[in-house]
Amino acid sequence: MDWIGTWADAARTATGFFWKAGWAFVLGYTVSGLIQAFVPKARLTRRMGDPGLQSVSLATIFGAISSSCSFAALAAARSLVLKGAHFVAAVAFMFASTNLVIELGVLIFIFLGWQYVAAEIVGGVILIAISSILIRLTYPKKWFEQAREKVEGDSEEEEDDFDWKERIRNRRGWHLVGHKFAMDWKMVWEEIVIGFTVAGFVAVLVPASFWAKIFLIDAGGSVPQWLVLLENAAVAPFVAAATFIGSMGNIPLATVLASNGVLFAGIMGFIYSDLMVPPLVAINAKYYGKRVALYIAGVMFVSIVATALILHYGFAALGITPETDRAIDHVSRFAIDYTFWLNLAMVGLAAWMVRLHRAHVTEHTDGMDHDHAEDGVSTKRLVVYAMLVLVAGGLVAGWLTGRFVG
Repeated sequence: MDWIGTWADAARTATGFFWKAGWAFVLGYTVSGLIQAFVPKARLTRRMGDPGLQSVSLATIFGAISSSCSFAALAAARSLVLKGAHFVAAVAFMFASTNLVIELGVLIFIFLGWQYVAAEIVGGVILIAISSILIRLTYPKKWFEQAREKVEGDSEEEEDDFDWKERIRNRRGWHLVGHKFAMDWKMVWEEIVIGFTVAGFVAVLVPASFWAKIFLIDAGGSVPQWLVLLENAAVAPFVAAATFIGSMGNIPLATVLASNGVLFAGIMGFIYSDLMVPPLVAINAKYYGKRVALYIAGVMFVSIVATALILHYGFAALGITPETDRAIDHVSRFAIDYTFWLNLAMVGLAAWMVRLHRAHVTEHTDGMDHDHAEDGVSTKRLVVYAMLVLVAGGLVAGWLTGRFVG
């Protein structure tokens, strides 16, 4: 019966993670939909054609007001390149759209605390600055020229120049908000299911000794502290890559790492590494070719490690190193508290967003939602279904065995 109890506990933890963050997703993607619908972007993209400070700053702003989905970030960055943006700006956009968006900040606040939110924002800016400098210093001009030629034949232009004052007064503008909300969810729901399920099962099944070995937590004085810090920052991206989890799905697992004693540098290195998971590197290879994809991944790795170390030493010097007190049972528990009422309110908001989305679909099609039609079920979708069954089965097993009583 022990394995049934462990299965039930893991399923309950995974479900609890989503319960704790459900309202944040709805609120975050609603705000994202408002920004995407009412903030004209054409003027920004026209000024990203060089590797200068203005171009990188605009790309950072553009990324921060975009969707947090890692896959959407790569597609949007490719679109910027098609419109003439410099690759330095494109990489800055990728980092900003997965590290500086509001929904990620809310999620980090829930799971790790406000100190980590501050670290995420400061580190995000440092990360973009370091990657921009690295690319400018090592810029393989011929590779990027070939990469631009590779994508120039494709074009997915979207309407991004409009009068926002006129749109915000028009009901169709609000229908577009709902549509953007729904599209964001369609892009990330699989990633969220996978990420939260993996985090829940890892929290219960993986012993603390495993993390202690990987991150040298019990090294003590046998290994210099600076080397432990470097190891934590350098290993974290590989741990993130091994999980195959993107930006919104890796925060619960970051909480698992934090609760097991992983150093601040390792936590931040893990959080920043969402763009280095194999599927995303493969997508960049498809867009720009293998050489450029590996080059971008290499720049990201060096930038992430450097940023994690700078944050660790910088925050330590100021005496403000973040330490989360969010134990796993705290962030995965069910209770009639603020989370319950916020989730209840967000169900109503989500229903309104869906209604606006359906109105948008009706206005632009024959009334049927044909977006993202597929001929078959992808491998990723099968994995998602398997995880949903795994979680549902664990919850049923826990209920039948009385595990959840009391």
